[in-house]
Amino acid sequence: MTGANLLGPEPTRLPDGADADARAVLTAGGDPRDAARRAPASSLAWALLAERALRDEGDPVAAYAYARTGYHRGLDALRRAGWRGQGPIPADHEPNQGFLRALLALAEAAEAIEEDEEAARCEQFLVDSGTSAAEVAGLR
Repeated sequence: MTGANLLGPEPTRLPDGADADARAVLTAGGDPRDAARRAPASSLAWALLAERALRDEGDPVAAYAYARTGYHRGLDALRRAGWRGQGPIPADHEPNQGFLRALLALAEAAEAIEEDEEAARCEQFLVDSGTSAAEVAGLR
């Protein structure tokens, strides 16, 4: 039997090279800022900047801006990959991880600046994508 998936949309997997330029910069010892300059469409670069701003710099406002940039760049990439606003975005697929990390960082930064509705919306988005904040945090 062939036909449409009756359980919902198929998982969306970003193309394997989605963050290749950013990963190349990072692998060569570059900083996430260098990766963002080289590959501004990379959610991973922006997620790393957001995570560092939260963890090391104690700057949730900067983290929020970085994470929101990574989130929106990731939404653009997901749409190009066929995502239609719902369905699984597997965390075990490495190219999806930058977007998911940006989404988690956005939730954390939103919570830190007391933007509670945004934080809850982002955490629910992770669940709706078939993952959780804990699973994505484990990717760090």
